Amino acid sequence: MNAIDLLKADHEKVKAILTQLSESTDRALKKRVDLLDKLELEISIHTQLEEQILYPAFKEAGGKEQDEMYYEAKEEHRTVDALVLPDLKVTDPGSPEFAGRVKVVKELLEHHIEEEEIEMFPQAKKLLGKAKLDELGEQMQTLKASLKKSMTSSKQAA
Repeated sequence: MNAIDLLKADHEKVKAILTQLSESTDRALKKRVDLLDKLELEISIHTQLEEQILYPAFKEAGGKEQDEMYYEAKEEHRTVDALVLPDLKVTDPGSPEFAGRVKVVKELLEHHIEEEEIEMFPQAKKLLGKAKLDELGEQMQTLKASLKKSMTSSKQAA
């Protein structure tokens, strides 16, 4: 699987989790907590795949426009990973505040996904070519398996 296809599959998974989370009620506490854990795991792994593998290759192959796109995407990751998601994790899942924060996370992530899929990924295809994207996809699958294993085992140990 090439890098773009792998990342798009991740995007679909994240969007499905976000939809379930935003449609959940304030009485579905366990469901909300479980979905939030799933979302955090998926986003954490996905962010590392992009930032360690695709983004550097994209930035290196491109010019000034790609540099700007690279930094914007990284900043969007930072906003979700360092600010919005941690706030959501400490919010009472039965509160109206939780529902509001889920809506903001969903909007931020959907905007980010749309920009990647409409702007960055088509440019990456042109700049990097099929062979390089296939190679990056293999690296991503290896890293993804390793991250999933270490993150789920560290979660079980906690």
